[in-house]
Amino acid sequence: MHPLLRLAEEHGVRVVERPGPTRGGFAPDSRTIRLAPGMTVRTTRSVLAHELGHVVLGHTPSTVPTIRRQQERQADEWAACLLITADAYAAAEDARGPHLASLAFELDVTIELVLAYQRRLRRIGRENLAHRSMTPARAG
Repeated sequence: MHPLLRLAEEHGVRVVERPGPTRGGFAPDSRTIRLAPGMTVRTTRSVLAHELGHVVLGHTPSTVPTIRRQQERQADEWAACLLITADAYAAAEDARGPHLASLAFELDVTIELVLAYQRRLRRIGRENLAHRSMTPARAG
């Protein structure tokens, strides 16, 4: 979790734990990421990485459904590529098979991030994913 908190700090973003309508959120005007209290470490880590994706990708809140869905997909894929390496995904698949919950447990991320990683795999291919990333950093 500390690398994610450092990444937030590097981007001038404050992370707070506060109830809200969702598990997390990013408020660009106050440069604040909100995380819901009571989540597991795995969920907190995944949600924080997702919200950092919004920060790094420069997303601003939108009420247009298609833009909002696109931003959510992009943030999920960014977070997935930050938290999951190609080698770790391959090892998890070998150990656990295709079961999403088992893969998420093995990779220490949420099912949403496993699905985002799989979308990216289908789009660019396994070989390319091992050599390409949406970000150079890895966070634990």
